[in-house]
Amino acid sequence: SSGINAEYGGSFKDGAFHGKGTLHFKNGSTFTAVWKEGIPQEETDSGGKYKFKDGLEYSEEDWQYCDGYDRRFYTETLHGLKPAGRSQKVDKEPSPPIPKGWYDCGDGVYNPESRIVFSYSSHDFIRNADTDEHKWIVTTCRRGSDFFVGKSYVPPTP
Repeated sequence: SSGINAEYGGSFKDGAFHGKGTLHFKNGSTFTAVWKEGIPQEETDSGGKYKFKDGLEYSEEDWQYCDGYDRRFYTETLHGLKPAGRSQKVDKEPSPPIPKGWYDCGDGVYNPESRIVFSYSSHDFIRNADTDEHKWIVTTCRRGSDFFVGKSYVPPTP
């Protein structure tokens, strides 16, 4: 276990990650790499692969998920869009509650005053956001508010 709420499965050398190993994060995602003295070696074939809980593998070169051109969520690319009138606001449904003034940043809720990301349900600490992540979250992510925007969906009764 480390200070980033993850467990490591793999080899060590002199107390540092060394050889092939995987970080298992509390949110269900993983990061697998070939490590050398605690540093992931990106130039290796198997190093530096981040996989989200839902199985989506991150790729810096060929990233096609929720980019500037295609804003669909990963589940929408797998299972199709919702019917007309039913927007999908988050990848995981039902949408987790977001405290007023906080943001849904994908792996938890973000408090912009403390600049901390917390888990959705238990509000456990996940990480501190640096300046770049803070700017991205407040300009891109869904914000919790005290008012409703849009129409609510009422399913038809049989």
